[in-house]
Amino acid sequence: MEQRRQPARGRRQPARDGRARDGRRPARQPRAPGERSRRRILEQAARLATVEGLEGLSIGRLAEATGMPKSSVYVLFGSKEELQLATIEAARASFVEEVVTPVVGVGRPGRERLDALCEGYLGYVQRRVFPGGCFFVATAAELGARPGRVHDLVATYQREWRDLLEQTAREAFQAGELDAASDPAQLAFELTTLLAGTNIVTVLHDDDAAIDHARRAVAARLSTGLGGGPSVANWTRPGSRAEGGG
Repeated sequence: MEQRRQPARGRRQPARDGRARDGRRPARQPRAPGERSRRRILEQAARLATVEGLEGLSIGRLAEATGMPKSSVYVLFGSKEELQLATIEAARASFVEEVVTPVVGVGRPGRERLDALCEGYLGYVQRRVFPGGCFFVATAAELGARPGRVHDLVATYQREWRDLLEQTAREAFQAGELDAASDPAQLAFELTTLLAGTNIVTVLHDDDAAIDHARRAVAARLSTGLGGGPSVANWTRPGSRAEGGG
């Protein structure tokens, strides 16, 4: 009978399932080139979506815009819906980086932070981080009542933003920075619609004057929640603090 050749002593033999002798799988090395390509595609996709819509995104369109082969784009995403969902996630990450992160942990929680969040949003629109303005305002208008995963993800992140404003307004209320009659949920709703409307006007008319109007409107709205604070008329008349006066 033929004898089986014994492995040399001291040489470790890998397990048949790829595990090491201690039972652990070797750590996978990150695919850096693939991640860079994916990030590059999603940056372009988010920009295009604010102008051409999420429905305008396709494997072919992104290949054309990035100069990459269609096969490479397809391998990274697989389908149009997965590409759309990944684009929404990338746009949310950009929004958090541009608007939320610089504010959270800076300044006092409450009215100061609420004002900073509004200013962060207005700056985000004014800088044209995306050519079509706020990604979530643009895609919300496009999707409307269309059901599906893409609609639901956009709606979820829209709601998260409003919830953040409401929580911050609630902190201001609890700190006594808003009067007893104030409703944090109502205030968050008004600020959300004011900011979204400003985005629409700014982009549609390519007119940043709307940003300055919005800043005065935010200051006026927040001032009305202060017990004994100035009225809206006082904050918007010429020479008032909202106009840069004393």
